[in-house]
This record gives sequence, structure tokens and C-alpha cells, in this order.
Amino acid sequence: QVQLVESGGGLVQAGGFLGLSCAASGSIFSVNTMGWYRQAPGKQRELVATITGDGTTHYADSVKGRFTISRDNAKNTVYLTMNSLKPEDTAVYYCNAGIVTGASRLTYNYWGRGTQVTVSS
Repeated sequence: QVQLVESGGGLVQAGGFLGLSCAASGSIFSVNTMGWYRQAPGKQRELVATITGDGTTHYADSVKGRFTISRDNAKNTVYLTMNSLKPEDTAVYYCNAGIVTGASRLTYNYWGRGTQVTVSS
């Protein structure tokens, strides 16, 4: 089946940087919008950034100017470059993608298992 696997999480100091990646694999016909979400302890999952198939991006106000989302369509991979990290960025970061499967030719939203990002002060 189709799955998303995140990588790149870790522990960094405030002001530092970190890059995340998420690769989709399986029976994929096409990958539409991809995005990153995060969830801190005791809080709801929130949108961080999204990127459409043609490269249009959206960012949460809290990360605008600091984070950059990008994608490599040939690799079915989405990236999140995080700069000037703050302690409040600490959360589990989840990858999301709208994927048209080879079997159904319908779009389904898939989620990765998440990767922990911890920013220390």
C-alpha cells in the first residue's frame, strides 16, 4: 500500500536549523498537494505548510519567513527546511499528501507516522 515515511527529526538549539523529508512510496499514480503538520503535547495538530503540485505554497503565520517547504516530484518527496528554530516549534511533525493510487485513480489523504523535533533553549 501507499505510505509516507518522514525523516530528519532531532534535537537542535534555539536559532538552529533542521531539515525534514517525507517520501511517498507504493502504488502511486500521482501525488497532489503535500504538506507538513505538527502537534505539540496537549495541543491539536496544526498546519505548518503545504505545497501544491505546481509549487504554490502556504505557511502558517507562526513559521512564515523561517520555514520553507519544497518538493521533488521525481522522487515523490516533500521537504521542510526549518531555520531560526524556537522552543515553541517543538512538536511531532507529520507529513501529509493527497495521492491518487494506481488502483482506484481516486485521491486519498495519507499521513506519515511523524518525526519528533525538539528545540532547546
